[in-house]
Amino acid sequence: MPDSPTPRLAELALAHGVATEYWDWLGRHVTVSAASIRSVLAALGVAADDDAQVEAAIAEHADAPWRRTLQATVVARAGRRREVLVHVPAGSGVRLHAELEDGGRRPLTQLDRWVPDRVVDGTALGEAAFEVPDDLPLGWHRLVAEVDAAPLDPSTLTSTLVVCPERLELPEPVASRRVVGLMAQLYQVRSPGSWGVGDLRDLADLATWAAAAHDADFVLVNPLHAAEPVPPIEASPYLPTTRRFVNPLYLRVEDVPEVAALDATGRRRLADLAARGRALDAGDRIERDAAWALKREALRLVHDVGLTGARAQAFAAYCEREGEGLARFATWCAIADLHGLPFTAWPGDLQDPDGPGVEAFAAEHADDVDLHRWMQWLLEDQLAGVQREATAAGMSLGIVHDLAVGVHPVGADAWGLGDALARGVTVGAPPDQFNQLGQNWSQPPWRPDRLAELGYAPFRDMVRTVLRDSGGIRVDHILGLFRLWWIPTGGTPADGTYVYYDEEALLGILVLEAQRAGAVVIGEDLGVVAPNVREVLTERGLLGTSILWFEWDGDTVRPPESYRDLCLSSVTVHDLPPTAGYLTLEHVAVRERLGLLTRPVEEERAVEESAIGRVRAALESRGLLAPGADVDDTVVALHRWLAQTPSRMLAVSLPDVVGDRRAINQPGTHEEYPNWRLPLAGPDGRPVDLDDIRESPLAEPLFDALRGL
Repeated sequence: MPDSPTPRLAELALAHGVATEYWDWLGRHVTVSAASIRSVLAALGVAADDDAQVEAAIAEHADAPWRRTLQATVVARAGRRREVLVHVPAGSGVRLHAELEDGGRRPLTQLDRWVPDRVVDGTALGEAAFEVPDDLPLGWHRLVAEVDAAPLDPSTLTSTLVVCPERLELPEPVASRRVVGLMAQLYQVRSPGSWGVGDLRDLADLATWAAAAHDADFVLVNPLHAAEPVPPIEASPYLPTTRRFVNPLYLRVEDVPEVAALDATGRRRLADLAARGRALDAGDRIERDAAWALKREALRLVHDVGLTGARAQAFAAYCEREGEGLARFATWCAIADLHGLPFTAWPGDLQDPDGPGVEAFAAEHADDVDLHRWMQWLLEDQLAGVQREATAAGMSLGIVHDLAVGVHPVGADAWGLGDALARGVTVGAPPDQFNQLGQNWSQPPWRPDRLAELGYAPFRDMVRTVLRDSGGIRVDHILGLFRLWWIPTGGTPADGTYVYYDEEALLGILVLEAQRAGAVVIGEDLGVVAPNVREVLTERGLLGTSILWFEWDGDTVRPPESYRDLCLSSVTVHDLPPTAGYLTLEHVAVRERLGLLTRPVEEERAVEESAIGRVRAALESRGLLAPGADVDDTVVALHRWLAQTPSRMLAVSLPDVVGDRRAINQPGTHEEYPNWRLPLAGPDGRPVDLDDIRESPLAEPLFDALRGL
């Protein structure tokens, strides 16, 4: 095969977790090209352009663990013993102990084992093995080595030790019974008080309505991660500038306590801004740039009032807790306010977050940096309020947040996290049934090697933020904790390959943080799934995801009884049209119009009509649908089908509640389709607001259907 990797290049790739072959969605075996493998290795900091570089890289990979006294991170499961290897100058004595999160100290026992010495960089090194005991408490600890002779690298005498639960203990509501909820893209939701974009007050009102009127247990909301602070603002909530912090566009300005302290001029100015913001609700597109310009001015107005007393103390405590990560993000925002984006066009001394230029900028523009820290504090406060209101209204879980798979290639994380993110590649997905050209999500992936070297702190901090004040977390493309599809810059999705991650570490940390938060974890495990992924998720107590339209056994509709127990099941998802649109082949019409089909439209339409016909027949065979039933009755019947599954969590999509037919996102497109910019609308395409949602005639039948009523 042309450009196939040599055996030694393949050996090097596999040593770094880079796949050299895979099976595609049609069951065909694919060999990854040597060019793609070299590009992906380069993104991992491994030069492999010729045979000499390949040989040098293989030798370096073999020596690298011996250069370290301790590996950077050790992840262990509670109740299991774990072996730790220590490398020291040959013949040197060594002792190892754990410094626990609570301040305690535990010595580790050395195992009776001998391995040959190894000469690295001219020094003979020995290897000792120690045992992490099985009774260490859960948490973030530290291993410390005491070596009698000077090691090769003194900085490697300590290691992050993470002790994780064997499996996540499900929150009581999910452990004891089925829970039913709502899925919503918050920015689509309008109300008389919103400024062109649904906000956290709208989320609280949506949740309390769903709880009070329909006994809903949760609202699963789109990722609320921060976008750019300056236009043009990225519309996709799945392409944020950072996943650790939240988008201030979702703030309800009028709910900020300091509004009460505005003087008469300030109150008039805020009223004018609010009126202009509410006027944006009249449009048939979501105008984020216009909404943010108004909200940003209003927030600056309120910020300038200042904080006093307990509020000032709470803000100071928040800033101290969030530390350098918050300061760095707020500084990035302040620089973007002044110099625009992308940051690659900033003055050179501002492109290095650790450089003196950035430090000087933060000091000179302290008030602007403070504004962005303050907005994040407000967001934490309002999000906590939403969760309180949701649970007070009767929700057993409340708000379930969504964690996007990655970040913008020139966003705050790309600037602030340095080489923790890989360069020269983007994340995507290989071709599959619904995206036959594959997908490029334009996101830089985590470098697995650097994550380990950083003690997984960036991953932990991100997960903690999303879990705070929530009942759960949905992890978009949880397959990315096992492997991600890396696409070399300039290539197509078909030019990519899989890069493997330490799923034991990533899943363990996710389980640990979720258990501490008392939250449920839902893994979006759709698409091309690596072997054993779903079994591993079940083993760790994580829920998977089932979408009715994707549940087939060959050409046969999968019976509801065969769905998974640990699962969130729904009829549709945000990457498909709402159910009414799917039934009327909206997805085929859009892909034809945009040139995304790889077979004639007549064939595509016939295939989809046949599949939908088989689903209708399955519904009719169980008495869930009358022959010839209309679209609305079919939508309700599909949700009755879900009620016959054993799935612990069931959800109805908010667009289905109001009869919307348009997809909010068409994968594989950018400007060709108004992705993420369509407000919630009724069957006629006209925008609706919260009052219309409350009065929708489909709401009660859909929630009743999920309960089997």
